[in-house]
Order: sequence, then structure tokens, then C-alpha cells
Amino acid sequence: MSGEQDDAGAAPRTIRQAGRPPLTERRKAEIRREIARQAVRLFNTKGVAATSAEEIAAAAGISVRTLWRHFPNKEHCVLPLLNEPLGVTIQAVLRWHPGHDAAELVDAMEHGAEEAVAADKMGNDIPALLDLVRLTRTEPGLRLVWIRSRDEAEQMLADALARRAGLTAPDLTVRVHAAVMNSALQAAMEHYAFHTSPTAGDPAALRKMIRDALLIAAHGLS
Repeated sequence: MSGEQDDAGAAPRTIRQAGRPPLTERRKAEIRREIARQAVRLFNTKGVAATSAEEIAAAAGISVRTLWRHFPNKEHCVLPLLNEPLGVTIQAVLRWHPGHDAAELVDAMEHGAEEAVAADKMGNDIPALLDLVRLTRTEPGLRLVWIRSRDEAEQMLADALARRAGLTAPDLTVRVHAAVMNSALQAAMEHYAFHTSPTAGDPAALRKMIRDALLIAAHGLS
């Protein structure tokens, strides 16, 4: 019962249910990021098979029930680390002025990444993100999550490019451009992670590699 009648014909009066207040979207995002960080840390230390959902939840300071409300399985716990850089990319694409070359897009992406690092939205997660990318070489379950996230990223990039071009849906040209950009981002991330020691990661160097990869891929893209 969601309410009770005050007087005959009066509108029902809502009764507030007792319990915890609803979580804000920002708080939910913070919880998901902490779950992702702890999952990668445990996966990196013990391996995916030897890490339980209970361990991830305990490390993140939540219940297992809460963990399952956010993710369908333990491998998917890492998704927030993969999604945050994509958000920066999408925003840069939407701000990219029609008629300007790809260098402006790359500048906008770099600026967005710097803002995210300065606001502590992404900077502290870069070492964990690189550890995760390294794990995709040896952990099949994480490799599948990585591939799925890249597939979803390509569709989101295509939609953003279509909006920039004033299209109602991506056409073939837009889809090819999205695929090229997505592949460049993946190649840069993997190349940097696979050729850099976990103790020597440099966010600025990673951003430069991503910039170089996008400029290589975007030759002729406008």
C-alpha cells in the first residue's frame, strides 16, 4: 500500500517507507569504481579463478548482495575502468566542430582526459586500468569483457559521429570511421600496457600514445 486516504475524495497521502535513502547516481558510480579497483587488484594478485565474489565485496566494503546488484558476474566487475575513458572520448566527439580536422578531436580528447585526472575521476584508476589490460592476455574471462566493451564502444562512437554529422543513424562511412577510431584506441592502450612495466606507467605518456595512434588512424578523417 503506497498511500492512505485523508478525507473522502481527497488525494492519497504518500507514506514514506522506512529504510535506507536511495543512492545517488554519483554514489553508485563511486561504488562501482571501487568494486572495479578491488577486483583488478585481487585478479592481479591471485588470478580470476582463485578470487571469489565474497573477497571482492569485502575488499570494496560492501555485501555480496550489493555486488550482484551492480554486476552479473565477477569478471564484469572491471567494466567501470573500461567505460570511463570511453566517456571522455564520446564527449570530445560531440564537441568536435564539423569541418575541423582530426587534430582538433585529439586535442579535445586530451583536454577531457586532463580534466578527468585533475578532478580525480580517472587519474588514480589508470594504473588499475593498465593492469587490467595486461590481464586480458592471460585471463580468457577478462578478455571477453574487454572485447565486449570494445564492441559497445564502437557503437557509441558511431552514434556520436552520426550526431556530429547531422545523421539520424550511422551510415557506412560513419561506421568505418568509428571502427578505425575504436581500433586505434584499443591498439594504443594494449601497446602501452604490454610494453610498459607496471611500476613505470605514466598517464601523460599513455595519453601521448593514444594521441599518436588516433592521428595515424585519422589520416584523411574529417
